[in-house]
Amino acid sequence: MPDRRTLLRSAGLAGLGLAWPAQATRRSGARPGPYLIGADISWIPEDEAAGARYFVDGVPKDPIILLRDAGFNAIRLRIFVDPAKGYAKREPDKAWAGLAQTIKLGRRIKDAGLYLVLSFHYSDIWADPEHQGVPAAWAGYDLSLLARAVDAHTHDTLVAMRAAGAPVDMAVIGNETTFGILWPQGRVTLSTPTGNPVTDANHAKVGEVGGFDAFAQLLRAGIAGARRAEPAILIQLHNHLGRHWPIVREWTDALIARQVDFDVIGFSCYQQRAQGDWAATFAQFVRRYPDKGLLVAEYSSRKRYINDLVHALPGKQGWGAFIWEPTRHQEAIFDQDGHNAGEGAKPDLISQGLNSAEAPGGLAGTTATPKPEPTGPMGHGGDYVANPLLDLYRQMAKAYR
Repeated sequence: MPDRRTLLRSAGLAGLGLAWPAQATRRSGARPGPYLIGADISWIPEDEAAGARYFVDGVPKDPIILLRDAGFNAIRLRIFVDPAKGYAKREPDKAWAGLAQTIKLGRRIKDAGLYLVLSFHYSDIWADPEHQGVPAAWAGYDLSLLARAVDAHTHDTLVAMRAAGAPVDMAVIGNETTFGILWPQGRVTLSTPTGNPVTDANHAKVGEVGGFDAFAQLLRAGIAGARRAEPAILIQLHNHLGRHWPIVREWTDALIARQVDFDVIGFSCYQQRAQGDWAATFAQFVRRYPDKGLLVAEYSSRKRYINDLVHALPGKQGWGAFIWEPTRHQEAIFDQDGHNAGEGAKPDLISQGLNSAEAPGGLAGTTATPKPEPTGPMGHGGDYVANPLLDLYRQMAKAYR
């Protein structure tokens, strides 16, 4: 049986310096190779289909090559179970972020020599802290059947990706799974900032159905499917509260206690409750979990600050950071019509206490405001012109060598 180093080399990772000893011999959560300067660009195929073009220094360029040449070495993509029944129901024939589209984009990424991370949304539409819906094909499944479906879907996706020339280097088992996945069976309750469980008016716990036992069972199933398909693959879990150390600690401890075997945790880092929250979480994490890695799975503003925090962590436990949708979300690194292609820089502080992002599915007694159904093409066309923020990545790529 080949060891993990041999498997990593055969997976094409040795060229990135990402080979490391067999899993059983690891004693450290140190990054296995170069610092990952990453981006999630899952919207690009939709935008290209709507006529998007990408420019740098006045020259049109494939956006993947443009990012690579600016110092990015890793790309994250999202994948839904059946987007034609959810995310892409306006364009079901395209099934954006389904397997066929992900293979096409993944092949472009691998052809560019970049590291590929695949984030599994175990849903037909967005899975996030307030939505973890069961895919239509899995409706009515009990916990055991859901676990088998998670295993099979993860395994079959990764096998298909490799067969099509887009092997995945790191699998993210669920997107922003702070409150579990596949609700209600895999839903969990966490404590409020005061240390007490979130409760409703009758002092009943909000959110918990299967709890951590069920959540861990589903994660273990996804991990088993991933490793059966790709024995050398790295496993990431995703917690959206990078600003909130008490919740991160409670969540991570609970999963480790239930034998969820992962390599790295990714955090979303869009906002802080107070300055220094991200730094505090990262510092506490590497002390408490010396055999686990840490990365920022999503961020937008404060680009150099976030990356410097992660890169400088002791023991090289900071693996990298992935800007979420740099082409058109928040503080994008492209302009359109002379303006930022996103909404521009966002503040990194929030003044409120417990909110719907910290209570699973929203606070008790609150109702989400319905949003109108969008119409028209899903993609955003137009000319995307690289702005001076791209220079930050050139600088980071040089500084982090």
